[in-house]
Amino acid sequence: MQRIVISSIIVIVCTGIISCSSKKQQETSAVTSPTPLMVTTTKTGIVMVLIKGGEFMMGSSKYSNDEQPVRKVRVDSFWMDRFEVTQKAYNAITGKNPSKTRDPDFPVEQVSWYDAITYCNMRSIREGLKPCYNLETLECDFDADGYRLPTEAEWEYACRAGSSSEFTFGDKEDDLYRYGWYKRNSGGTPHKVGQLSPNAFGLYDMHGNVWEWCNDIYTNQYIADELVNPRGPKSGNKRVLRGGSWNSESMECRAAARHSENAKFADVCFGADAYGFRCVRKANGADDKKNN
Repeated sequence: MQRIVISSIIVIVCTGIISCSSKKQQETSAVTSPTPLMVTTTKTGIVMVLIKGGEFMMGSSKYSNDEQPVRKVRVDSFWMDRFEVTQKAYNAITGKNPSKTRDPDFPVEQVSWYDAITYCNMRSIREGLKPCYNLETLECDFDADGYRLPTEAEWEYACRAGSSSEFTFGDKEDDLYRYGWYKRNSGGTPHKVGQLSPNAFGLYDMHGNVWEWCNDIYTNQYIADELVNPRGPKSGNKRVLRGGSWNSESMECRAAARHSENAKFADVCFGADAYGFRCVRKANGADDKKNN
């Protein structure tokens, strides 16, 4: 009878261990085993991922006031560069490399918001697409089929990749080193793109490496009633950057964290060697089927 009881206890304990292990694997898979990706390579050789539209809670009530109000936002599907624009890719389109730390596979940096949208237009023209930006008025044509910078909502949605935590992988700062180059692990310099783990949407370096320009004009609080494809205020002096960089503290790399800077640099200013970007392009049925 004693042997049967002991055997039963062993079975229960083992079952519990297996159950906990299975649960842990499921939790991990939410980050490290993303759903099948729809990926395409553009005519100029840039890899892009289709980000399926959906809803998410944008912002955070825990830190800065400019991350509020937190509200449920919906964004449509869009294509996004899988990696930050590299120096090689930027030079191939513009014939320039303004970066302080030179390496063709590193993200381009020391680019202003205006430099980034100029690249977007040039890349669009190179591929026979309609440019999104009027470089005189700085207005963006969201109906154009060319490249542009992501809206803040698109960027945060893509960074979160289905998560509601501080970072795409969870809330623990100690795990950031696996996903992004920041102050603690960068060695004081940006790094080659795509070297660390991607998020669940298959995007690399959404945390750290270089701050990424967004299309939006910066304001110190979100427009509360912009709930579908929000595009921010229509006027203002600064543009938004997201994601943190190689010289950022971990909290600056959070999915909801915001930064701002003037759209044009009079000179190369402090912090500019941490400013880069990635492009997006609107999605449509034809694109989805062609690249499925």
